[in-house]
Formats: sequence, structure tokens, C-alpha cells
Amino acid sequence: MSEIVIRHAELRDLDALRQINAQPEVYHNTLQIPHPALEMWEERMKHPPAGRKQLVACIDDVVVGHLALSVEQNPRRSHVATFGMSVCGKQRNRGIASALLSSMVDLCDNWLRIDRIELTVFVDNAPALAVYHKFGFEIEGTGKNYALRDGQYVDAYFMARFKPTAK
Repeated sequence: MSEIVIRHAELRDLDALRQINAQPEVYHNTLQIPHPALEMWEERMKHPPAGRKQLVACIDDVVVGHLALSVEQNPRRSHVATFGMSVCGKQRNRGIASALLSSMVDLCDNWLRIDRIELTVFVDNAPALAVYHKFGFEIEGTGKNYALRDGQYVDAYFMARFKPTAK
């Protein structure tokens, strides 16, 4: 199996990111909508909001996963970050999500002074829940009818991970 390489996203990744997020199995479990425009991804990459870091996972120089980390800009929440992640449907179960999360956790814990990482995940997304639990995320609550998916409202869990305290 080829090595998974994590790096910062670049403009050359635009079309690959659009294609990954256009896959039904990806937008089904994210807040993306079908048929994402290349212009939308150009805007996201060329003019990211303050505090946004974007990582991609590559196998043999092909982008197969994406993680966007947003560090809160409010001074009272500057210790908090949120993220969203997507993995190419054909590349699932190869450790891509774990590789992205590992790099993100290292970035947060050791470089960005982030003590709390938050996420939202649909309650029926078992693979995502498993990998989030693996990295120490815990369910803090449930959002009822959180988002529309395939014409029906779906609940979501609010999860968080705290930086381990030094011993």
C-alpha cells in the first residue's frame, strides 16, 4: 500500500477538492451540497477566512482527502478550533481520515495553542464516529433536526476533544 502524505492544501488542489466533495457518499455525510462549483472552491482557497488551515491527504501525489481547520478568532475562544473533513469514497478504509486527524491534532496541540477541538457529525455516520472516538473526541450533545439531507432532517452530535494535560 502506498504511503499517505499530509500537506497543506494548494491552489493546484482546487479541482481535486471539488471532485471529492461532489461524490454522493461525501456530501451525504457533510454539509456540502451536490454539484459544487469550481468557483466556490477557488474562493475558499484564494480568500480563506482568518484562522483557516487546510490540509490534504495524498496517495501517489493524488489528493484523496481534505481537512479544513478553523481557529476561532474571538479572543475569548482563541483556544478553540473546529474542522470539517472529507475523504474520497473510493479510498475509504485506508487510514486517510486517521492520517488527517493525526496531523490536525499535532498542529493543534503543539503549534497553535488549541486546547479544545470541536466538530459536528451526523448521528448515523458510524465510520466517522469510530475515528473521532479513536482520537479522543467525546459526544457533548445532540442537535435534533440539525440539517437537511436527502429531503429529511437528520440529527447530529456535537463532539469535542480536549488537549491532554501534561503530567
